[in-house]
Amino acid sequence: MSKRIVALPGDGIGAEIMDSTLKIVAEIMVQDNLDFDIERFAFGGAGIDEQGDPLPDSTLKACEKADAILLGAIGGPKWDNAPKRPEQGLLGLRKALGLFANIRPISVPDAVVHLSPLKEENVRGVDFVVVRELTGGIYFGEKQLGETEASDLCTYSKAEIQRIIRKAFEIAQTRSKKVTSVDKANVLATSKLWRQTAEEVAKEFPDCTLEHQLVDSAAMVMIQKPKAFDVIVTENLFGDILSDEASVIPGSLGMMPSASHSESGPSLYEPIHGSAPDIANQNIANPMSMILSAAMMLRQSFGLENSAKKIEEACDRVMNQGILTTDLGGKATTTDFTEAVLKELRGA
Repeated sequence: MSKRIVALPGDGIGAEIMDSTLKIVAEIMVQDNLDFDIERFAFGGAGIDEQGDPLPDSTLKACEKADAILLGAIGGPKWDNAPKRPEQGLLGLRKALGLFANIRPISVPDAVVHLSPLKEENVRGVDFVVVRELTGGIYFGEKQLGETEASDLCTYSKAEIQRIIRKAFEIAQTRSKKVTSVDKANVLATSKLWRQTAEEVAKEFPDCTLEHQLVDSAAMVMIQKPKAFDVIVTENLFGDILSDEASVIPGSLGMMPSASHSESGPSLYEPIHGSAPDIANQNIANPMSMILSAAMMLRQSFGLENSAKKIEEACDRVMNQGILTTDLGGKATTTDFTEAVLKELRGA
């Protein structure tokens, strides 16, 4: 039975890296005899231009019926003064689909270890995952803005904490079985509940270990000893900051994929970088983060471990050959990198 994938190219370099990725997916479909029905829809700034809304009804309906969603990138100065900005489309899609868990794997390929701002001995072999709660916390709490005073309410329910902690442990079970829960329990009430709940959920996973770190300490350890982590789990605001900090470790945002999961509906897979309008339509964007997001989709939404590994290993081999885009210090174009990955997949 055919699986339905919705592709949302979005804005800026989104269309270019989506084109590259769908070529890779098409090759894997042939090699592994997979049946995917892939359809593109307008989203973000493109949605505003085409239908006057960053999340058109037709796009939302398609996403709700999909088995998985691939997103390129959204936003750009063109829509800075639009009644609804492109980013509102993404927030609306997350809310509509109940995407509560954002997953960011962080690793440093040997071919680009030298690009990291950290010492080579500290980053070689780095391999951890940041699990961020995505739909609760201070971003979604009641907000008040006055002339001389303002406030943002941070609220978490026990159920919201339980489901994200469980997701972290489930991921840890497939890795080194260590979960680091990050909070600010020495100050914040929400963090006290977070830590207490994490301890309770940990009992459901006796094969894994749980440790707690305060967010300021975790931020320091991530720079000093990033190899100390396996799976990090934290609330929305802390996760937003720590996942961006972690993404700097490899030296380029162009290699970092991500996934956002709901409890029962389709998952969303996207690069962590923005739309980079300054380099759009120049055939110089690095498509790797989008390609690796598709590999995550194959693994996490469809259980196709071997297909995902093929893509990841092909990307590694291409980089080890010195075929690198400009953000990684190379001269390869978007097309060059894509064709090189296809060549590796075909064993040519």
